[in-house]
Amino acid sequence: MESTDARIAVVTGASRGIGKGIALELGASGATVYVTGRSVDPGAIPGTIGQTVAEIEELGGTGIAVACDHHDDAQVEALFTRVAADHGRLDILVNNVYSAPDLVPWLGKRFWELPIEAWDQVIDIGTRSHYVASVLAAPLLLANGRGLIVNVSSSGAVSYGHNVVYGVGKAAVDKMTADMAVDLAGTGVAVVSLWPGLVHTELLDLGATRDGDEVYIELPGEGRFDLSGAETPRFLGRAVVALAEAPDLAERSGRAFASAALARELGFTDLDGTIHEVLLRPDA
Repeated sequence: MESTDARIAVVTGASRGIGKGIALELGASGATVYVTGRSVDPGAIPGTIGQTVAEIEELGGTGIAVACDHHDDAQVEALFTRVAADHGRLDILVNNVYSAPDLVPWLGKRFWELPIEAWDQVIDIGTRSHYVASVLAAPLLLANGRGLIVNVSSSGAVSYGHNVVYGVGKAAVDKMTADMAVDLAGTGVAVVSLWPGLVHTELLDLGATRDGDEVYIELPGEGRFDLSGAETPRFLGRAVVALAEAPDLAERSGRAFASAALARELGFTDLDGTIHEVLLRPDA
């Protein structure tokens, strides 16, 4: 793909966290970014779609806030109908929406200890939402003869992480990426999965323990992680921008990439000029 300058992008679940970081970097690179999510008014966890748009504009970009519950197919369809009416095309879709706060009480639980709705929460507001958005975005991407779909996934796709339903959901996302690439071959549209490392999001910050100068998070069954070495949410945003501009993007389609490994390959860094590599699952 060419530079992201003047590109049209949709980032789902971008009121905070990784989605916000991706939206900010795409906006800073010159793309017009549709920022979706349910958070319109401030709540217990910092971040709204309007605040993300305001920060995109502070970086010199263009953001458009769209309130959207990705559990409601009609709302998602209305989103892409609006993009079509406004621009007639789409260049980048980032599928990031995920109900992370609702999953916190289920971390480290064995499958028989989980309520059945944990399955629906992960698969519906995650894997299924990524699929629905991709289906509705595909005609706009294909009309260009080029484009990029990014599915935010996790090394939990190949190694145990958090609980059974989390791993199943992420493995399904990566399989979806691989199979979508087969269907998209020769169209100019690529699809990849991205695996972040430990990301210092607003949610993690709320759950962090502060002991003097040390700030860390304890994940049940997975240990203690020092947040001073965590990625910022914008690191994965830089990964998306770098991928969109990569000359070998077509050859990467269908594959999953860890953020730090991709940074070394494509030559980008986090905001502090380094490549942080705090992995939740080092052996993945």
